[in-house]
Amino acid sequence: MKENNLGRRSFLKYTAAVTAGTALLGRPMPAKAGQKGAGLRKSLQLGMLPKQLSDADKFKLARKCGYEGIEGNPMSDLDAAKQRGKLASEAGVPIHSIVYGGWGAPFSDPRPEVIKRGLAGMETALRSAKALGAGVVLLVPAIVTEKVGYGDAYKRSQEHIRKLLPLAKELNVIIAVENVWNKFLLSPLEFARYVDEFDSPWLKAYFDVGNVIIYGYAQDWLRTLGKRIVKIHLKDFKRKGYEWKTLLEGDVNWLEVRRALNEIGYNDFLTTELGGGDEAYLTDLSERIDKIIAMK
Repeated sequence: MKENNLGRRSFLKYTAAVTAGTALLGRPMPAKAGQKGAGLRKSLQLGMLPKQLSDADKFKLARKCGYEGIEGNPMSDLDAAKQRGKLASEAGVPIHSIVYGGWGAPFSDPRPEVIKRGLAGMETALRSAKALGAGVVLLVPAIVTEKVGYGDAYKRSQEHIRKLLPLAKELNVIIAVENVWNKFLLSPLEFARYVDEFDSPWLKAYFDVGNVIIYGYAQDWLRTLGKRIVKIHLKDFKRKGYEWKTLLEGDVNWLEVRRALNEIGYNDFLTTELGGGDEAYLTDLSERIDKIIAMK
């Protein structure tokens, strides 16, 4: 693996700074007294709603089940995207973010043609988000593989993502890199460092609560990432048996997660990223989020 431009000494210095003085790295401020959780809103992914329904009926059902927002997907037809965004807003479940992903054309790939495809895809996603009325695009920043080393993935992904920041600024849409099972950004300290090195308000963190349970603790990641977090995914995972669970049935310490959300002052959407289902299933899931929000 090639050494990245910061090196081990810089990383150790950065780690010490995060550990000893969170204030130096944008220390999160707690929510005001009496306002704990006041801004937390329930959201679900568009693909979780019954596929046979029209967009208008999907959004009505989401609202009926207690959700307040939708996470969508990129759309190449911007006029259609504007119409979908309008329908969602009228139903009371605005599309607040979209998932581009990035698995198919990762910014860690050494091949120029793959990077070209990835940049084009993200440009479409950013313009699509604007049309939908969303303020955030989720991006998987890099993938470490047998042939792509960690250092190269780190350096290449930052290099290529920086090319997108001017467009993100122009459109007023944030690029949010997420922690996923891509063998990359494996600690909260490194994730914080990765985001900070962009030094841009248009590059933030999208934190997935369930994705870290096999090698960490969600509340620790939340407290370390703090104000870098712009959006949050909700999932649950059971270490024994190594399987995904519905909310409140896995090993996520939801009470500590809830306390951490208060501590970092997060007041935005909590989006479930689970399998879809009917009205009864979606209502049950909504009520589970209510229980999480009500924890103290």
